Amino acid sequence: GEKEAAVDLYIIVEYGVRIPDIALTVQEKVKSAIENMTGLEVVEVNVHVQGVGFVSEEVEDVRVR
Repeated sequence: GEKEAAVDLYIIVEYGVRIPDIALTVQEKVKSAIENMTGLEVVEVNVHVQGVGFVSEEVEDVRVR
């Protein structure tokens, strides 16, 4: 629409995280970002978890630094 937006997100979460917590955080941040950037009212943000990923040791090394 011209004044409202609905968003569908497809994500892969890291093994060991609480999916409901991640989904809620993603919903809030995406809604806020879209509303701030566009001025549209976001009426729904649907988060679809496509899978669970495992972090490789190489990626973990980068995170620690």
